[in-house]
Amino acid sequence: MTFMYRVVSEPIDIAELIASVSAPEVGGIATFFGTVRRQNAGRTVLAVEYHAYPTMAEKAMRAIGEEVLRGYGVSRVGMAHRVGRLEVGDVSVVIVAGAPHRHEALGAATYAIDRLKQVVPIWKKEFYEDGSAWLEPQPSSGKGT
Repeated sequence: MTFMYRVVSEPIDIAELIASVSAPEVGGIATFFGTVRRQNAGRTVLAVEYHAYPTMAEKAMRAIGEEVLRGYGVSRVGMAHRVGRLEVGDVSVVIVAGAPHRHEALGAATYAIDRLKQVVPIWKKEFYEDGSAWLEPQPSSGKGT
């Protein structure tokens, strides 16, 4: 069984990721798309730039995938993160999880994005109208952040 864990410099192939978790035993596929937003912490964002060590990042993504497979009752999981300069609205990260039922798939996708932000070596720089700043990873508050 092949799962996808990728760091890419081009737009993420969302259809390929979804296809990678599709299977006859999968009754629910949960997807999470992270996009570049216009506002962050009261500042207008013009663009972001992501940097990573792809080999290390993909290894960490694979470890998260293994955690998800063991702990959430999913049969398939995949994730991709884009690096380079992204504009507002661009997709920066995609998580997909396939399970027999939707609850497992949804829980797995939520867990995977939270863990990705905690442990995967990907760095984000935001560009504003009045300058730029490197951002520290922030754990999810569960309140839509």
